[in-house]
Amino acid sequence: MKKILIISSGDAGKNFVDRVIQTYTSENIYYVIEAKAKEHDDFNSARFKFYEFDTTSIYKLANILKMEFLQVIVVMDDELDAKDTLKNIRSLKPQVRVVFLDKWNSADKDPHTISINSNELIASRLIDSLPNVPVIAQNVGIGEGEIMEVLVPFGSSFVYRHIGVVEQKDWRIVAIYRNRQLIMPSRRRMIQPNDLLLLVGQPSVLKSVYRAIKRELGQFPEPFGSNLYLYIDMDIINNSTIGELVNRAVYAHKKFKHDLIIRVVNPSDVDIVEHIKSFKSDNIIIDIKFDSQNLQDSFFEDIKSYNVGLLIVSKEMFNHTPSREMFYEAHVPVLKISDKSFSSLKDVALILSENKDLEKISATIFDISQQMGFNINIYNYLNEHQAEKEEVIEHYNNLSTIFSKNIKIIKENENPIKILQNKDDFIHILPFTHKLTKKSIYSMFSMDSEILYYKLDDYHQIFIPIQL
Repeated sequence: MKKILIISSGDAGKNFVDRVIQTYTSENIYYVIEAKAKEHDDFNSARFKFYEFDTTSIYKLANILKMEFLQVIVVMDDELDAKDTLKNIRSLKPQVRVVFLDKWNSADKDPHTISINSNELIASRLIDSLPNVPVIAQNVGIGEGEIMEVLVPFGSSFVYRHIGVVEQKDWRIVAIYRNRQLIMPSRRRMIQPNDLLLLVGQPSVLKSVYRAIKRELGQFPEPFGSNLYLYIDMDIINNSTIGELVNRAVYAHKKFKHDLIIRVVNPSDVDIVEHIKSFKSDNIIIDIKFDSQNLQDSFFEDIKSYNVGLLIVSKEMFNHTPSREMFYEAHVPVLKISDKSFSSLKDVALILSENKDLEKISATIFDISQQMGFNINIYNYLNEHQAEKEEVIEHYNNLSTIFSKNIKIIKENENPIKILQNKDDFIHILPFTHKLTKKSIYSMFSMDSEILYYKLDDYHQIFIPIQL
């Protein structure tokens, strides 16, 4: 968790803190010092800590600067107070990175201080209104976040992915800057560490893309959402299996360390409902819906309101075609739990196909494997075309080096589905694409291993959407 210290006073400071509160992040914790108490709405108390004291007092400031902060941001309206505060910070923490709002053109020469001249920012924005004056790159667009540049960190989930397999719906990678050189993107171009990507798209979509690019291992189910959601329809599920289903969902909840919501619809057995309620805790929410109307609408409302990042269902629920179509439309990963033991799983099984969808979901696969302690086994059916498969294998080998996670490539002359039907200790992970929503009867004669997922129906499976 990265600690950020914000020292604020005046309207500019209050507005800045309010904007920070509205900005989604799961990685930062903010310590906010205000000379006078301000009113802030709807902040996450786990992410924001507020203090009220005079930061021109070095003794008061010293207490909080005993902690190690990644960055200090000073936004104050009084020149003397702002400069005294900066002086105190430097005497206590000479090398901490400080971002300083400079309204007075003080031209601080400290190499660890970034001064932001507010007058220059205003002038730069106003000049856009002048006719016949060229617009510089930082002012292109409507300024609402539709143009974004993102530096790709070494451990990013996008590193060594081919641009052609990056699903770009409502956004695009329009340029790559590498070693201070402009590179025009192409489908076969591979993203490398420290590339600077120029993105264009819907602002709300780009926020998700930004989180995905910056994402490292240990954050699943991010960037899809934060919490786990077990969906139980008692009109569909065999009531005798619900107890074990809940136990396995709770086991997954403990592994991923996120809240679990258990939603029960069409409750028909009082004893089972009471048993489910017994799991209620600070991190497990039980939500029973007695009204059977508008189940689909309430499902999508839950996905949004509970910020669901992983949907957990039984195999009966997933095999129910209308439900499976509904799950697909939710655009979150789905963990389909079978009747086998969950705690004894050792391996992730991936089956290569002639498309490259497995490359699109690779970061999520590595993340799940890391958190659950699984090995990664990739099955390559040699009787199929190999060119696209070799590119996917190259991508996984690159990621295995970055994430220090060994993978095993298993070459088979026999269909891997038949091989896996003789194993027990694996979980099958595959892309959740629209073709999986079709009834299995229409797939009986297909050679596509993804469409034939139902042949491994007796095993645990995770279906990962290829779009954010």
